Parts: sequence; structure tokens; C-alpha cells
Amino acid sequence: MTKGGTILLVEDEEDIASLVRAYLERDGFRVVWTPKATEGLQELERHEIRLAILDLQLPDSDGFDLCRAIRSCSKLPIVMLTARDEEVDRVTGLELGADDYVTKPFSPRELVARVRAVLRRTEPETDDDLLEAGGVVLDRRSRTAVVDGREVELTAREFDLVWHLAEHPSVVVSREKILDRVWGLAFPGGTRTVDVHVGQLRRKLGRPDLIRTVRGSGYKLVS
Repeated sequence: MTKGGTILLVEDEEDIASLVRAYLERDGFRVVWTPKATEGLQELERHEIRLAILDLQLPDSDGFDLCRAIRSCSKLPIVMLTARDEEVDRVTGLELGADDYVTKPFSPRELVARVRAVLRRTEPETDDDLLEAGGVVLDRRSRTAVVDGREVELTAREFDLVWHLAEHPSVVVSREKILDRVWGLAFPGGTRTVDVHVGQLRRKLGRPDLIRTVRGSGYKLVS
């Protein structure tokens, strides 16, 4: 097994796939490549995949359907590729559970950097895997949130956001810093994305006062 683990690449353009594969392998990853969504699901069962890179437009399906299928049974980190630079596509992909979104044409080196950033967020190196705040128990190993003994389903991004705030209880964290630490690099959705995800967390966790808005500054988690 290579030092970086195995990346699943589902991309139907062979030239792009070859370039991405070369850069990922140079960075220490092993790459399993397939041009079709159905084959991508099969490869997930055959290999121990660390992260998936999915093209949005595939000959037998689309990246949204494939992302939805993966997310229905796995918390595997997902990066989506697309030739369409439309906000609705970015939002749809992220709402389905994608961890990052890269628009073609892109720099292969930037893609590798984004892959590394996603892995850092989803595979933290510390041994402290449990946090509790305001009756919400977060488990980083299973990436689950439990409220009053009931597991609450969160997207990958929602979990990363509440975990980051729970790591710094009572500390005001700016929207810009949250965007940088949770989304990584420059996210085109802007800080409004943070506000939307905080609203979703308040609703899902049933703890509207857990994450407090500090006007003009950002957010803080209050136990």
C-alpha cells in the first residue's frame, strides 16, 4: 500500500484522468481510475478507498447521483470535478455531502492540495476523538453527533463545522476563519455559506442556543 493510500478517480475524459493520476501518484497516492459511475461503485467494494474524486458529467450517470449513492452508505471524503461553474451546482454538490468542489480547467497541483486539505479535515491527527457540548456528543471516529441518546444525521461539512467550534468552546471564531479551517482554501460560496450551515446545525441538533452569533465578529459555541 502506498504511503498516501488509495484514491478513487471517476472521470470519463482520459486525458484529464491521466494528468490527475500522474500528479496524485507523484504525491504518494495509489489511484484507481474508472470512467463510469457504476464501475466506481464496484471499485469501492474492491479497494480500501481513502477519498473519491468524482466528475460531474459521466456517460452512465452523473456525479450528483454517484455522490448520493456513496454518501448513503459511507462517510468517505469526496471531491467533485465539473466543467460548469454555476453556484447551483456547487451548492447541490455540497448539500449532497461533497467535501470540496473543483471547476475545470484546474491546476493538478491545486487539486492535490485540495485533496490533502480535505484529508486533514476529515482525518485529524489528534487522539481526542470525543467532544461534548451542551448535551451534544461528537464522535470524530464515526463522525456522528448524538443528542439526548439520539443520533442526528449531519453532512460531512456540518460535522466539521460543529467539531471546529466545539474544539474552541466560548471562543468567538470569525466567519473567515471558519471558512478557511472547515472548507479549506478559497471557497467560492463566501461567508454566507457559513451562516447557512450554522442555521442547519441549530435546526438539526435542536439546540438553537448552542451556537451563538456574535454580531460583527462571528460565532461561538456555548455549552
